[in-house]
Amino acid sequence: MSKREGSLEAPTRHPIAWQKADYYDEAALEHELERVFDICHGCRRCVNLCNAFPTLFDLVDEGSTGELDGVARKDFVKVVDQCYLCDLCFMTKCPYVPPHPWNVDFPHLMLRAKAVKFRKGEVRLRDKVLTSTDALGKLAAIPVVAQTVNAANRNPAARTVLQSVLGVDKRRELPPYAPAKFRGSADARADWPVRDGERAPGKVAIFSTCYINYNEPGIGHDLVAVLAHNEIPVVLAHREACCGMPKLELGDLEGVRRLKDVNIPPLAKLARDGYALLAAVPSCALMFKQELPLMFPDDADVLAVAEAMFDPFEYFMLRHRDGLLKTDFKQALGKVAYHIPCHGRVQNIGQKTRETLQLVPGTEVTTVERCAGHDGTWGVKEEFFEQSMKIGRPVFRQMAQAGPDFISSDCPIAGRHIQQGIRDGGTDLKAEKAHPLTLLRRAYGL
Repeated sequence: MSKREGSLEAPTRHPIAWQKADYYDEAALEHELERVFDICHGCRRCVNLCNAFPTLFDLVDEGSTGELDGVARKDFVKVVDQCYLCDLCFMTKCPYVPPHPWNVDFPHLMLRAKAVKFRKGEVRLRDKVLTSTDALGKLAAIPVVAQTVNAANRNPAARTVLQSVLGVDKRRELPPYAPAKFRGSADARADWPVRDGERAPGKVAIFSTCYINYNEPGIGHDLVAVLAHNEIPVVLAHREACCGMPKLELGDLEGVRRLKDVNIPPLAKLARDGYALLAAVPSCALMFKQELPLMFPDDADVLAVAEAMFDPFEYFMLRHRDGLLKTDFKQALGKVAYHIPCHGRVQNIGQKTRETLQLVPGTEVTTVERCAGHDGTWGVKEEFFEQSMKIGRPVFRQMAQAGPDFISSDCPIAGRHIQQGIRDGGTDLKAEKAHPLTLLRRAYGL
């Protein structure tokens, strides 16, 4: 076997063979875990990325031999449970990713282990509930229910009960549910003339996402307002469900397929009709751009959606390069401490949010490019809360050190997590938390 480290070739990912029977073969999975864990133990380059790697290396170092053969195979699951599929090890650190002959794809190996675990029924009810974002959102979208849930989430006694029953840490600040969801109140205008650019279509279809629909619809309204100011025709996806990322992280791959069957047909029609598809949550955009195409590599509709899907700021900068983005900004933003979420980084689009905000005169953007440690549902769980805050501490510190007027992240959950981490760390920071789309809308004076 070649011992060459690294490659001059770009990383590539193989399709996920989740529909084949041997994908769930436990002996084959254990053999592949041994192979990859041994490579990781010999390298240790990823030790500072997340808690999966320190967990693995501690198991090795504290074992009877100091090598992987001294680790009990039943303990492999401890590593799997620490991985939240951020993909950063594959995209930014590992020198042995394909096309290297060692063919290491750590996140997708963890996904396989999670899928086996899920198929065996070894997941908690809590995890099934937390990943059913549509069901939770639709229930909480009832105004009186939203008010009750939000009040309970702020009540220490109610949170203690929630922790004891479901294992949702009582210290985690949870996002509120909105009494009116985005889809029912979005003022999307489709009557502007279409101006296609060389790099991006001149009309947009928005995939609302569960979080924008049910938790912070204001972010969606900000996106609509910015698009309207730039005279870009906008429609909403005619039908949608959760993008599937929470189910993917749980290992519920059949659940991902069911959601794909709801989302892809209407999105594919929009893509073929020449719309740019925008999702304002990085995890959702990543799901359509990368994960679904790897799960369904022969599905032409999935590939059409992936080709048409954009991060909003990716789209704005393409329009700017085509000379079609308005820069008639009315309000400076001052100092912005901006965090790039992991699922934004692994889209390989560069720092498009920073580039866009820096177009605003009188705006200074300090960029923090490091995992904040929340990751969807992982950071709300009782057993992982402390670890999520520990992972985020360097981000909290760097964001606060900038002395910003605003703290901002493309991932609204990460932004909320960072705000809590800064405050819980004792820093008296007066900065306002605002999503980058909110900042761009303010800069336009809308």
